[in-house]
Amino acid sequence: MQASIFVTDDEPALRNAIVKRLSRRQHRVRAFESGDALLAAVEQDVPDLILLDLKMPGMTGIETLEALRTKARDAAVIILTAYGTVEDAVEAMKLGAYDFLIKTVDLGGVEPVVDRALEYLLLRRRVAFAAEHDAGHYGLSELVANSISMKQLLARVTEAAQNPKTTVLLTGETGTGKEFLARVIHHNSARAAGPFVRINCTALSPDLFERELFGYERGSVPGAEQRKLGLLEQAESGTVFLDEVGDLDMAMQGKLLRVLEDRSFRRIGGTEDMRGDFRVMVASNRNLRQEIAAQRFREDLYLRLNIMAWQVPTLRNRVEDIVPLSKQFIVKYGMELSKDVKEIDSAAIAVLERYSFPGNVRELHNIIERAMILCKGSILTAGDLPTELRDVLAPVTTA
Repeated sequence: MQASIFVTDDEPALRNAIVKRLSRRQHRVRAFESGDALLAAVEQDVPDLILLDLKMPGMTGIETLEALRTKARDAAVIILTAYGTVEDAVEAMKLGAYDFLIKTVDLGGVEPVVDRALEYLLLRRRVAFAAEHDAGHYGLSELVANSISMKQLLARVTEAAQNPKTTVLLTGETGTGKEFLARVIHHNSARAAGPFVRINCTALSPDLFERELFGYERGSVPGAEQRKLGLLEQAESGTVFLDEVGDLDMAMQGKLLRVLEDRSFRRIGGTEDMRGDFRVMVASNRNLRQEIAAQRFREDLYLRLNIMAWQVPTLRNRVEDIVPLSKQFIVKYGMELSKDVKEIDSAAIAVLERYSFPGNVRELHNIIERAMILCKGSILTAGDLPTELRDVLAPVTTA
């Protein structure tokens, strides 16, 4: 990463030596002799990285750092310190500095610390970009709701987003978009800045599910050489989404019930209960009332889950949404595949609207992706759709 770096130190020889070392690595480096000069510069140009001496005449490094928290909050700061002021450097890190560097004659430690700081900056930007992308991808405006059933669902999703503590239960066939709706609720709620932690109840055995959900203490399970935080702890201030909760065995259902009752849990091998701040959302493609009747699902757990609950409609029951969804996917894959496909023709629409979509929105998504790969022009045609789809809908002729 080629970076913009500001070096601030009142010792000219040291300042110039650092500038020379970093400039050799193609970084854009500017030097300043005081905190005041640095703060005046960041008013016009915020760098990626700041190297800041703690002990300077006039404005101290700590005072400068406090001012940078508002003037250059996106810049990473490395504190330059002598051996006798390491404690002050640690205090600076509590105020938000990335790291500190002890000044020595050869300055050999400068590049490694700078490299780590720039790697951290790059990672932070990628995370921020991903979060921003998610926020856009899961905006309420991204919900296609031409059909009456989806318009009604959109209203309920909006209500759920406005109540960030309420448990949500989503049921419906595979592929209807239950997880997508859960993410929409999360990203449009007060918990949007927190994590969205997904747990697939089908893919994990009861023992592994418990380890993943609650975490464990060192030595409490085979191979546990150190403590591991569970997903409930990792979801602090965010959302826990349990996919296919109907597949949990009865024992784990009981442990989940306790979590729902008071948001408390205990690591495996732990001796203290912990409380968390997270919303729980669950999804199931099973009819949970039927599961209760068959004694495969706890009724008390269902009552805890059934606070804000709805069934996500199948695609075959919301035909009005097929075309706008298809166009949305065409735009997505047009960008990914660098194809200038602007429209879908009437014959292709007829094929799609007559199909029953047993795989629901997920199946439509896959169909459009395959069609976009095959499409050669600017209009997606029926001929671009999978052959088996057209064969299923071909009219039957009689002699």
